[in-house]
Amino acid sequence: MRELHGQLTVFFDAPFWVGIFEVIEKGKLSVAKVTFGPEPREYEVMDYIQKHYYQLQFSTAVAADVKAIAKNPKRRQRQARRQMQPIGIGTRSQQALKLQQEQSKTERKTNSRERKEADKKLKFEMKQQKKKQKHRGR
Repeated sequence: MRELHGQLTVFFDAPFWVGIFEVIEKGKLSVAKVTFGPEPREYEVMDYIQKHYYQLQFSTAVAADVKAIAKNPKRRQRQARRQMQPIGIGTRSQQALKLQQEQSKTERKTNSRERKEADKKLKFEMKQQKKKQKHRGR
């Protein structure tokens, strides 16, 4: 049987409301970040999950501890109340997001560097062609 734990945390990160999707599968944590803009209503969040969940880009998996879910309803209510306190997001989630951000940054840098080098090479070849064309006439 495949165990999958998911959690969505919505919080205000000035000036926008942000949602953090956390998925723990096989002891690995993956995170995706969504910016909602103005404060989303519950039905808007549910609608977003239903329509866009499979288009989310989750970060690479990071090792995480899987905690057993408490069966006592009072304890679960206390945990929910604790999570509603304005603490922010978990540090593992932040680390996973930061890792994803750094990876995309390095990819972007390498792609732009390659593109610049190709443009530079093309310009040089065009100049050489132009020189040859000028020389050919005499």
